[in-house]
Amino acid sequence: MRICFVSRRYWPAVSGMSVYAEKLLTELTARGHEVVLVSQFRGDPAGSAVYGGGPPPADRVPAGVRAVGLEALGEQRVADGLPADFGADVATMRDTVLRLHGEEPFDLLHAQYAWPTGEAVLQASAQLGLPSVVSVQGGDGHWVGLCCPEHSAGIRTVLDRAGAVLIGSRTFADEVVEHHGTDPSRFTLVGGATDTAAFTPADDDRVGLLPGDRPATLLFHGRVDRRKGVLDLLHALAALRAGGRDVRLLVSGIGPDVTAVADLVAELGLDDAVEQRGYVPYDAAPAVYREGDVFVSPTQSEGFSNTILEAMAAGLPVVTTRTVGVVDCVRDGENGLLHDVGDVAGLTAALGRLLDEPDLGPRLARRALAEVREVWSWPALTGRIEAVYDRLAGTAPDTSWTTLEPGSRHTSAGRGVEPVEPAGGCRFLSAPHLL
Repeated sequence: MRICFVSRRYWPAVSGMSVYAEKLLTELTARGHEVVLVSQFRGDPAGSAVYGGGPPPADRVPAGVRAVGLEALGEQRVADGLPADFGADVATMRDTVLRLHGEEPFDLLHAQYAWPTGEAVLQASAQLGLPSVVSVQGGDGHWVGLCCPEHSAGIRTVLDRAGAVLIGSRTFADEVVEHHGTDPSRFTLVGGATDTAAFTPADDDRVGLLPGDRPATLLFHGRVDRRKGVLDLLHALAALRAGGRDVRLLVSGIGPDVTAVADLVAELGLDDAVEQRGYVPYDAAPAVYREGDVFVSPTQSEGFSNTILEAMAAGLPVVTTRTVGVVDCVRDGENGLLHDVGDVAGLTAALGRLLDEPDLGPRLARRALAEVREVWSWPALTGRIEAVYDRLAGTAPDTSWTTLEPGSRHTSAGRGVEPVEPAGGCRFLSAPHLL
């Protein structure tokens, strides 16, 4: 099958989407599919600072995959003080897919992220008569469409009209249904995956054990964003140290709140206890996990957390939140510890338990390690996605929506949260990187 895979982010962008796309495309080509990757990227200084900017690098594109980078020029208007023009970027993505299809026809179009990439693929699908698949993976389900009526109409159209909608977890699907009134039967649950060959314990005999000869190291790895709970973690660290526990924190990654982290570290007097590692290439990530003793992810919500799966595969006990996209793979007291979102006291208490109960970490980590190796593998996930491709192959897309006004293109009218245009306009027009 010849597949056009349209992604919102790919390397060098530091994002779970980049990991997902690389691993999925590697598996698809290994199974004999031909894949063309079309990926947006930020080329401006502001966008590059948040994600890492530039087109897909040749050394990160799987063998056999053709990569086409599209600079998000409409989105980058914010650098000139103008609102982002997502419509222009959607048109560029759509027209690129049409051009590439003209060079050599595709059999199926797959959008990674429901909006704006999903809208571009939906438009191209209608024009070409090809089936479409859309993966909902994070902010597209948590926030897009609650921001303003225009984006609500756009994402609801994608969710209701794409040939198939893939999503990582039941709780995430439930959240999207609550937001947009989408028919639950529209979602195909595919789960998440991690590379259990690359992410392995530092020492199989010491999985989950804390060191006895140095302070324990808490690890936060991923997008440095307050929505991932990194600021809550700093407050918890301060509380632990004030209580006499000798513990340090490694913050690994980049994101919109790198400066906010540095400022709060100084404010809380944690300079000697916190290291901000900055950008870490994906190939170096397994080594970073081996530097940690406990993985901490106080995230507000996830589609499905790649970093939690990576930490499990690395043999670290996991402390995270009782929230969407997390509770589908972490069970409190069984393979990790959970606390409520924003509950710094609860986070502090959970970390204190691991520090004070030497048998707890190994018990949690060993069970998590066994589960991630058995359930959350890339071959298993790719097989589930490939089955969707096979089901859609040769089918005609729904094009009825193309003759309707934007507000009536979706089928979930009157259900879900109805967005109201906020004072000052849609926040994503001024801060598109929040998508």
